[in-house]
Amino acid sequence: MSKETNQTDLPEYRDKRFDRVRGTWYWKLSKPLREIVHFFQRLHAAYIHYGGVCGVYRRWRQKRGEATKRVDFGTKSFPDAEQRKREEETVFPRDIRISVLVPLYNTPEKFLREMIESVQAQTYRNWELCLADGSDEKHPEVGRICVEYQKADSRIRYQKLEKNLGISGNTNACFAMATGDFIGLFDHDDILHPSALYECMKVICEKDADYVYTDELTFESPDLDHIIVMHFKPDYSPDNLRANNYICHFSVFDAKLLEKTGLFRPEYDGSQDHDMILRLTEEARSVQHIPKILYYWRSHPNSVAADIGAKTYAIDAAKRAVHDHMRDYYGIEVKVESTRAFPTIFQIKYLITGTPLISILIPNKDHETDLRRCISSIAERSTWKNYEIIVIENNSTEQSIFDYYEELKADARMRVVTYEGEFNYSKINNFGAGFAKGEYLLFLNNDTEAITPDWMEQMLMYAQRADVGAVGAKLYYADNTIQHAGVVIGLGAHRSAGHTHYKMPREHLGYMGRLCYAQDVTAVTAACLLVSRRIYDEVGGLDESFTISLNDVDFCLKIREKGYLNIFTPFAELYHYESKTRGLEEGEKLRRYEKECEHFREKWKAALEAGDPYYNPNFSLDYSDFTLRF
Repeated sequence: MSKETNQTDLPEYRDKRFDRVRGTWYWKLSKPLREIVHFFQRLHAAYIHYGGVCGVYRRWRQKRGEATKRVDFGTKSFPDAEQRKREEETVFPRDIRISVLVPLYNTPEKFLREMIESVQAQTYRNWELCLADGSDEKHPEVGRICVEYQKADSRIRYQKLEKNLGISGNTNACFAMATGDFIGLFDHDDILHPSALYECMKVICEKDADYVYTDELTFESPDLDHIIVMHFKPDYSPDNLRANNYICHFSVFDAKLLEKTGLFRPEYDGSQDHDMILRLTEEARSVQHIPKILYYWRSHPNSVAADIGAKTYAIDAAKRAVHDHMRDYYGIEVKVESTRAFPTIFQIKYLITGTPLISILIPNKDHETDLRRCISSIAERSTWKNYEIIVIENNSTEQSIFDYYEELKADARMRVVTYEGEFNYSKINNFGAGFAKGEYLLFLNNDTEAITPDWMEQMLMYAQRADVGAVGAKLYYADNTIQHAGVVIGLGAHRSAGHTHYKMPREHLGYMGRLCYAQDVTAVTAACLLVSRRIYDEVGGLDESFTISLNDVDFCLKIREKGYLNIFTPFAELYHYESKTRGLEEGEKLRRYEKECEHFREKWKAALEAGDPYYNPNFSLDYSDFTLRF
């Protein structure tokens, strides 16, 4: 014990003193008043944490189990008699026949009957089922069962093939039988939701879609309600599709698209769907996503749903499909490699053209240790050498940082420019960009540290694409939990924007492997953001009305508004310590943040109301871990 410590200030003495107070009559008499005070203190804390009165009420209802009724999945989601009648009687403005194509090969009787009957149960009645049977002579029951159904339902078309032509050849035989305006692709051992074709027709008519896909689930055979995985997908995302066939089931598309794409190609058997979907979506005029589970993928011992190892050739076929697609459609050579998430979830490596200069912009006030660590990690670890670093000094007061600035002068790639005036993140970076010589601008926080040596290359390979705007990296806190893996608008208590997979462990695979592949996102954080100078100028830089927060999300939305894609890549990794902050006191910071959230919600009202296209509406906006909405 130090001489300066008063013995009565120690915890054990304070506890004894409070125990004596708690026993007094005035303590007992004041209990109602204390409870009222504590109630309002808790209410105020909840108000801040959950984003106002509505957020507190929503959270209270969730805890009571009274929140918005959870959407049912499995057979509970099937239409009742009233809904079925309503759907069957719907008259659509277009008369469209949908040809459902199913290649058969030694299909077990139970699976075959359930598949056929799930099509017969459709509430939309203008369909035909095209069955091309490549089964061997040991399975004559496949043909017998199909003929049985064909005789009872004229919409079923069946052909026994002379020999098995493989997955692609058998499906192409289905194409030859089809007379429909639209085509639906269906596996021989799976099940359609009764409203699947009805929902597809709605979207085709309402949005003039020529390619439609739905959400899906995997169930363990034989119980449809024994759900293993529910896959809630983003809206059309070309980079996601190249990295993995997230669209998969169930797809319906205009038969006219086949005039441009051609039929299935046997050389991609095993991943013929991935190859076909890449080509169809490339040619489609309007690709639309239905965020409802309308397809049931059966998992059984011999299915890909159970184990990709059951069909290892599918992995190589999928790699070739992606490689050849990029070559044939874009003239780009890429390397396609499996990731740790799954053999058919890929890292795609684009070749970098030339050696363009990257201007790294780092705003800074004091924090010499942070800045030194940041710059040292760039200089010592980065394999990309053609860069310049522009430190934007703003109101530093500590001599140590000015001494460090003097050290930086020894390196021709380093410059320090001074921005005078109060802190405004947007103004400071726009000011710094005025000194940049690079073809690309890399916004970087001073409390970051590069981890992967090729972090700049991993971002640049995307930023060089003509269709890409901002590119963001995967950032970790010091404890190796995730700080940034893409931004979703509308996420979080303030319903402005939030980070997905927030605080998850560094090695987490992410929802459906999303932490393992580069993907399209609405926004990325400017703590590490790469963009071409051309696009930065095109959108007018950072909006200086956002002084501290949401300027990066606003910047990305402006880029998206111009028609560019924003990309998050997990293969550029940095630490983002965020251990130190600068600026205003906590209370004023909070008020400023709330004000900027209000400004953001007003400016991007339409985008927020439409929802983030890369975040399925079945997910809650209260959580960053892809929790289902209630």
